[in-house]
Amino acid sequence: MASTEDIVRLVRDTLGAEQIVGAYLHGSAVLGGLRPRSDVDVLVVVRRATTAVRRRALVEGLLAISGERALGGPARPVELTVVVQSEVRPWRYPPRCEFQYGEWLRTEYERGTTPAPEPSPDLAPLLTMVLLGRAALVGPPPDEVLDPVPHADLRRAIVAGVPELLAEAETDTRNVLLTLARIRTTLETGTIHSKDAAADWVLARLPVEHRPVLARARAGYLGAEDEDWQEWLPQVRAHTAYVAAAIARTAAREGPDLGQ
Repeated sequence: MASTEDIVRLVRDTLGAEQIVGAYLHGSAVLGGLRPRSDVDVLVVVRRATTAVRRRALVEGLLAISGERALGGPARPVELTVVVQSEVRPWRYPPRCEFQYGEWLRTEYERGTTPAPEPSPDLAPLLTMVLLGRAALVGPPPDEVLDPVPHADLRRAIVAGVPELLAEAETDTRNVLLTLARIRTTLETGTIHSKDAAADWVLARLPVEHRPVLARARAGYLGAEDEDWQEWLPQVRAHTAYVAAAIARTAAREGPDLGQ
């Protein structure tokens, strides 16, 4: 099973200890605790840009320790994100991601693809969670390393990801349903919740006909048997269309301040 120590050791061995400014937990680990199917989410802040050779070495190391297809045997999935400090401090939008690994990218990486640095609006909610969680694995507290994400940039970043989520609703159903619930909850409440807590908030406000698919996704996230969504796809399409419309309406008006 991949541990935070394994992840930090891999980054240190691959990029060099002198490169690391700080390493921080985010995601479920700081939003109420890891669930049975939660990723281990780690952000690493580095001093300088990486090379393609070193990014490929990170990929190879993560393929060995992450997820059900880990080379060393089934393990908890790892999501590792690397940013160069000067690319996110001072803050600018969109921020630039130096490297990212997640199991949704595994097939592409197994085929030999090496990730390249690129702008990534998704860093806005990720860095917000890091700052809220204050869970340093290496280095000083995150607010000594990162700038706060302005409220307006967080809002536009999470809304910007909705079209891509909708495109993946039939292939990554559980994650898409829960992420849409989190987006809606963040826009409406100004707080980033765990996926199951966000699902609870949205379920209490959904019309009856749109509740079953989200309830099923929540149960799967909390450890129910892997779900086959094929027969549910008509309800999934209706649910995601409804929630996406609600997100668009909320995004069109000013929402609550996130306290940043």
